[in-house]
Amino acid sequence: MKILVINGPNINMLGIREPEIYGKETYFDLISKIMKKGEELKVQIECYQSNHEGDIIDKIQSAYKKFDGIIINPAGYTHTSVAIADSIKAVMLPCVEVHISKVDSREEYRKISYVKEASIATVSGEGTDGYCHALEIICNALEKNEKNS
Repeated sequence: MKILVINGPNINMLGIREPEIYGKETYFDLISKIMKKGEELKVQIECYQSNHEGDIIDKIQSAYKKFDGIIINPAGYTHTSVAIADSIKAVMLPCVEVHISKVDSREEYRKISYVKEASIATVSGEGTDGYCHALEIICNALEKNEKNS
């Protein structure tokens, strides 16, 4: 099983940006946590981060026929990018949306997620541990699909 983990704008600033909301773990800490969980689940993982919407869309499109699923934290693009949601739909891969903070409890505009409609699940408000939860969700879904095939 091969999973692509995509992080959007400002996730590379973890540990610096608003630690009262996003915590003190760094982006490197996050990637280490994800890779460790991938090893535990015996899943190949590729991590990618970009602050540019078009680059994120290109990366999603490149996952077609190369990955089994996608985990994405679109960050600020969650609330603005129909194009990212459309690219997830286009590649027809199961996707889990992740948010470090509990976005539904924050500003009104953060309650809108275009990516949610293209995802099989959303994990929100679990800090960086939410990525591990998302990995479990997507692996379980993929295993279930294999059994039903």
